[in-house]
Amino acid sequence: MIWLRVYLILCFVLLFGCADNQPVVGPYPTQGKASWYTARRTASGEKLNQRLFTCALRKFGFGKFYRVCNVANNKCVVVRHNDFGPGKRLYHSGRIIDLSKSAFGRLADLKKGIIEVTVHEVTY
Repeated sequence: MIWLRVYLILCFVLLFGCADNQPVVGPYPTQGKASWYTARRTASGEKLNQRLFTCALRKFGFGKFYRVCNVANNKCVVVRHNDFGPGKRLYHSGRIIDLSKSAFGRLADLKKGIIEVTVHEVTY
């Protein structure tokens, strides 16, 4: 009987996700903090390639493109949304986007770790 409960809870988590993996309700902020991240697999199912300009956002819409600009030096990159993040705790502390290593490297020195950015959806 205990195994049935564990199985049902596991199925629920896999189908509906954890509370931390919920998208942001309401308008998404356009200015906040950014960092770079590593992962093996992304939420979209593809393998993370650090040489590509990709990002993780707490909103739906994998495959959309976003223009991310460093507020300090006005350098910008266009990234493709392929993952879900940053975590809820980090999001509430002001981090709105995680970038691949190469995308972050175009905006600032990787040693900085966190930078202030603006994020806008690119429409073609």
